[in-house]
Amino acid sequence: MTPRARLATLVAADIVSTLGSRVSIVAIPWLVLETTGSPAMMGLVAAAETIPYLLSSALAAPLADRVGLRRTSVVADVGSAAGMLAVALAPWLGLPALVVLVAVVGGLRGIGDRVKHAMMRPAAEAAGVRLIRLTSVYEGLNRVVTLLGASLGGLLILWFGVTTALLIDAVSFAGCALLVGLFVALPTVAPADGDPTDAREGYWTALRGGFRYVRADRLLRDMLVVVFALNLVTNASIAVFVPLWVDQVLRSPAGLSLVLGAFGGGALLGSLVFTWLGSRLPPFATFVAGAALCGTPRLFALAATDDLGTVTAVTFVSAIGVGAINPLLGVALYERVPQALQTRVIGIAGAVGFAGLPAGALLAGWGVALFGLTPALLLLAFACLVVTAVPLVGTGRSARARPDLPPSAAQPGGTAPPRRGRSVAADRHGRV
Repeated sequence: MTPRARLATLVAADIVSTLGSRVSIVAIPWLVLETTGSPAMMGLVAAAETIPYLLSSALAAPLADRVGLRRTSVVADVGSAAGMLAVALAPWLGLPALVVLVAVVGGLRGIGDRVKHAMMRPAAEAAGVRLIRLTSVYEGLNRVVTLLGASLGGLLILWFGVTTALLIDAVSFAGCALLVGLFVALPTVAPADGDPTDAREGYWTALRGGFRYVRADRLLRDMLVVVFALNLVTNASIAVFVPLWVDQVLRSPAGLSLVLGAFGGGALLGSLVFTWLGSRLPPFATFVAGAALCGTPRLFALAATDDLGTVTAVTFVSAIGVGAINPLLGVALYERVPQALQTRVIGIAGAVGFAGLPAGALLAGWGVALFGLTPALLLLAFACLVVTAVPLVGTGRSARARPDLPPSAAQPGGTAPPRRGRSVAADRHGRV
């Protein structure tokens, strides 16, 4: 296969894996509801998948470096397929076994997703594809899968039943393992002296190296804070604020799908526009503008008006800003972080961003319970405005160079020293 075909296969495998994950988000809670009839157990099983996913994204990254990215991806996908196969048979095993199996699958999915993202940079470089083009196309495809995945899960349950839906999900993970195992090959790079991925390096030392780099790179750190805040706002809106607003203001569930659909449609449009124009836009200013657009305005709209048309329109326009956020963060991770540290830093970034999802639902629920819907919306809108303004306060200077790490970082067991001077973040293309 040509390098471009290998890159396309890797992206396809990741998209198939994401689609399977979206189907399982619907199918597994439905299985629990069918077998137990308990909403509380649905929440327990959902948490059992989410928490290991979050933890393994960051904590398993040093192990993936040692084992190898491609091998880790294949093992994670094979394990996920086996786990989903067992989950489909879980009614005969009982709820405790289901919780354990879902937790194992969640952990495997976390590190499996992260290593595929880390594999994309060397695959893109071998294929001669610009990273901004790769990340923008990938984000657009991911948005389509996100929009279709939950609906597909519901249709599979309707047409074939929940057990068959889970079996189809298991097949998707097995197919992903075959694609990566048979058709994806990464360039071989010999480790340099003192390389943080040296097999002699201890696990905790390796893990600290990733966190040390994130702490030292102000631009990347602030971008992750913004992404965490935006994910928090998104899940707070989807899980709590929009349903409550629809119930309290409209007194009918009719507007729920309209508002949520407007957000999904706006995000997809934003991804398509950024795929078209992204390489010609100033990256730092685009990231700041997208963050300011996609967070605060839709919260203020929910707090300020009872008109469904206004809320839907603001939500749609606001969501367009989402299309630039993940591609620009992806380019920053690929271009700013030394390649030897990318698996760990990408794992940390994934964990930080993903943590905003459960945090958003919790904070929104507590805020509404304590203050009421409108005050909670205004409080979170103001907090989001402050956080998304962080990149404007001095952070722009950090885009011109990678961080200066302490001299000890150059020693074995530390992080690889960054290059001095102008980085690719400030090259003639103006890319993050």
